Amino acid sequence: METMLEISNLEHSYGGVPVLRDVSFSIGAGQVVALAGENGAGKSTLFKIITGQVSPSGGSIRVEGNLVERIDTRRARELGIGIVPQELAPYPDLTVYENLFVGREIRTPLGTLNRAKMISQSNEMLGVFGLEIDPRRKMRDLTTALTQIVDIIKATTWGAKLILLDEPTSSIPEQEVQRLYEVIHMLRSKGVSMMYTTHRMTEIQDIGDRVIVLRDGVLVQDTPVKDSSPEQIISSMIGRDLEDLFPALDAPEDGIGISVQGLRLIEDGPEINFAVKKGEILGLGGLVGAGRTEVLEAIYGTRAIRSGDVVLNGTSLKLGSPRRSIDAGLALVPEDRKGAGLVLLRSILDNGSLPRLKKHLLAGFIRPLSRSKDVRTAMEKVALKFNTLDQSAESLSGGNQQKIVIGRWLGNETKVLLLDEPTRGVDVGARGEIYKIIRDLAASGLSVVLVSSDTPELIGLSHRVLVIRGGAITGELSRGELDSDEVQEKIFRLASDQALLEV
Repeated sequence: METMLEISNLEHSYGGVPVLRDVSFSIGAGQVVALAGENGAGKSTLFKIITGQVSPSGGSIRVEGNLVERIDTRRARELGIGIVPQELAPYPDLTVYENLFVGREIRTPLGTLNRAKMISQSNEMLGVFGLEIDPRRKMRDLTTALTQIVDIIKATTWGAKLILLDEPTSSIPEQEVQRLYEVIHMLRSKGVSMMYTTHRMTEIQDIGDRVIVLRDGVLVQDTPVKDSSPEQIISSMIGRDLEDLFPALDAPEDGIGISVQGLRLIEDGPEINFAVKKGEILGLGGLVGAGRTEVLEAIYGTRAIRSGDVVLNGTSLKLGSPRRSIDAGLALVPEDRKGAGLVLLRSILDNGSLPRLKKHLLAGFIRPLSRSKDVRTAMEKVALKFNTLDQSAESLSGGNQQKIVIGRWLGNETKVLLLDEPTRGVDVGARGEIYKIIRDLAASGLSVVLVSSDTPELIGLSHRVLVIRGGAITGELSRGELDSDEVQEKIFRLASDQALLEV
């Protein structure tokens, strides 16, 4: 197998702090290499060096056997190296074909844009990848998965031989992941090499040829995927054996923390009914799009409903107002951490006090000492890793950002916590910390409603699971059933269309 990329003794430091140390590996033509590691392990820096965004402090890079003396973004592109970043940045108000040809537009002999030819060639490009979409559609109208595939098509059609994919499935629904897999398999068959970062062990097993693990900037594992179990990979990532990722659960109390009765999201839609004890973690399982997020948003007050009643600690909550929900002791950790959970450019202090700012007001002015003490105490409880409270949320890892979103609700005021995909895009080490925080909150008497598309997480962290399909509850699994060997199959059957399963 020909070698596409060879990295030797690569090193890099920021401000004298090493982030990559003596990293060496190679990628063969047509290979898919999964790059794993906790947030802060050096993955992003490695990607930036390979694509010419950052110059390494030491080491060498060879592309197709040729030593690259100096690499910048333009040189990387000339060498056939492309990247599809986690935070996609298309031109949303331009069409698909305009995005595909940006920077390399086809022109007529008179110098005007030859739109007809670009549209025709775009149709051919999309057809090769099995996409039946009109290239004249605006990019903003595409799903995240289709936007990623358009980015991949753009990279390969200008001759990319190595594509770096940064968490490509972190924000796309499960039903669209398979389409991305098909594109990756097709590119592999054409000899295109890929390096792929993900926190999902199943993805590494499904599409990777090799797995490379970084820990604290050091390469600690480079093995064929077929010889690597998820447990081995996770142990390499966190530097210790993974004995039990999920903490033991305390028994819930007898009293009811929250009761949802007759909740109907649409006219003539199914009713949602359930109750959660104090100290209980109730899991909501189901496929993406089943209606789980909608249920949480309706309870919290950010989604309109047709009918229903929510009783919080014996008091009926008037739905439709997040402020009333917060005042009553109801808290929500949304699925979209960056878009709906945080103001990224603001400080930890601002984000940590956002829902309860009026608590720290006196005559209309913020009491700085009261606010700082309250936020610092909360962030210490969730073991947030930070320098100062003035540090921006944007500067933190995904796991620490999520700790802010959870930690700001800590305090005697919160009685019920709604969690929507609380560990999405969070590395394994931080997941374990977040699981412990959730367990401890439940043990303190909070009622917790947990939505998760990660079945092991749902099973390991819940006292009980309700499965939702098409906005309706299709089944309930007790803790005893969750401990059975057939539980994943049971959840899948309850979440899926039975008619499809029988075909």
